[in-house]
Amino acid sequence: MRYRFIIIALCSILITVGVTSEVGMAQIPFLPQLQPPSLDIGDSENQVTSSWVYLDGRRLFQITAPRAVIQNRLRDINRNIAEISQNYFRSNDDKLNVEVRTRNRLPVIYVNDQYLLTVTQEDAQLRQLEPQVLAENLQRDIEESLKQGKLERQSEFIISQSQIALAIAGGMMLMSWGVKRFSRRSKRNFMLKPPPPDTRVDKPITTQLNHQQNRHILEVKRRVFQLIQAAIWTGGTLVILSLFPYTRPIQVGIITALRIPFKLAVVGLGTYVAIRLIYLLIDRFTSAFVQSSTLLTPETSARLQIRVSTFSGVSKSIAALILVTIGILVALTALGIDIIPLLAGASLIGVALSLASQSLIKDAINGFLIIVEDQYALGDVITVGDVGGLVENLNLRITQLRDAEGRLITIPNSEIKVVANLSSRWSRADLTIPIAYQADIDQALQLIETVGLEMDRDARWDNQIIEPPEVLGIDNFGDRGLMIRVWIKTQPLKQWDVAREFRRRLKIAFDKAGISIPVLQQSVWLNSVNS
Repeated sequence: MRYRFIIIALCSILITVGVTSEVGMAQIPFLPQLQPPSLDIGDSENQVTSSWVYLDGRRLFQITAPRAVIQNRLRDINRNIAEISQNYFRSNDDKLNVEVRTRNRLPVIYVNDQYLLTVTQEDAQLRQLEPQVLAENLQRDIEESLKQGKLERQSEFIISQSQIALAIAGGMMLMSWGVKRFSRRSKRNFMLKPPPPDTRVDKPITTQLNHQQNRHILEVKRRVFQLIQAAIWTGGTLVILSLFPYTRPIQVGIITALRIPFKLAVVGLGTYVAIRLIYLLIDRFTSAFVQSSTLLTPETSARLQIRVSTFSGVSKSIAALILVTIGILVALTALGIDIIPLLAGASLIGVALSLASQSLIKDAINGFLIIVEDQYALGDVITVGDVGGLVENLNLRITQLRDAEGRLITIPNSEIKVVANLSSRWSRADLTIPIAYQADIDQALQLIETVGLEMDRDARWDNQIIEPPEVLGIDNFGDRGLMIRVWIKTQPLKQWDVAREFRRRLKIAFDKAGISIPVLQQSVWLNSVNS
């Protein structure tokens, strides 16, 4: 049920393409400015080329001539057929006399004693017939086409075609209304569809991926329904225009003018929908990856969310680049451009660029290894050399960090040799607490441990602290007093928040217990020398 719109879209696309292609090929008008280019058999002016003569937008017969004279001959025949047809259509007499005469040993076709064309040896060779036999075949075809043209100009035929046109227009409006209603109902049902039940703890990345999937599906549906509407109105309009001999030139003119834009639009829309579908598949894959029961342990879930976000972003960028490249090649092929020489030239250019830009290749290789080996990901806090900050952007070429002062630092991946990840899987608040030499050290150690345990049991900080704080003891005899070191294992990127809160609570506890935190003091000794 949820994929019915895809079936409707494919049918509409096939109908539109069929109408535009078949009608465009079979109903080219007799107006010179609307005729398509002739089919060339050779490149030299002496090579024989062929072209079609049309009557009321329908193919009448094919002529051949050397390239140098084909256009002149085609213009003369079109002028003759236009004059003959107008005289016949305007006359009240249904008399039509198409006869074959002989001139200079070649058959010549006359219509009501008006000269139309001479059947040449080249025309006969194209059909692989004798000139006389070909002339007799053309005689029958011309007579049938002229009679059909005059019949189509009768009031009875026009009334009948008008009724068909009204029925088609009504069907177009009914189909358009049905598609619009189905689109709204599909969107409403999709938005109101409840999420699947999940007894496990909901993960932010899972919610985000589900939201992205819904957004991609809605976008694809919206574009498909727009394509269906365009197919209905475009196809119906072209069919209506093809019903009457007076409007066929307009119909074929539209097809001729929009042939290239139509091909480019179809390729562009197909590429866009393909990119959206690839995004949807990537999000579904990563969502299934996250929801795997073996990966949702408390220690790995947070890190998994960061990795999935990075993998999803990089995969979408690569997939979009590949699909856009394929779309460009398909568009060039649809325009009749031979892409094989372009691909050969592109391969040579690629080799030259690879030699000239080895640093870019190093960046891409190192970026790929960074992602695969999970050295860091989006949202991590890292230090590279003398700089560090939050990873805001990561792709195969560069890594961008935002430092504490808000500066955006861009580092080529090939320059990253040693990296310190401050938020991989878990973090640690490393605290050094000074205690005055005069204080009771055992009381101070007990108080520090008590404050840490109380904070670990606090519901607000319980999720951020992984293990109870560990008081390591006296770490050093410093200038300011005894240095007591404390480790607190936290969730990634939470070490600074936990450390600030722990210092605040410890200061309050020290004040209540009368334990002072020493400040740096200096003693000055004055010696007097007796003279």
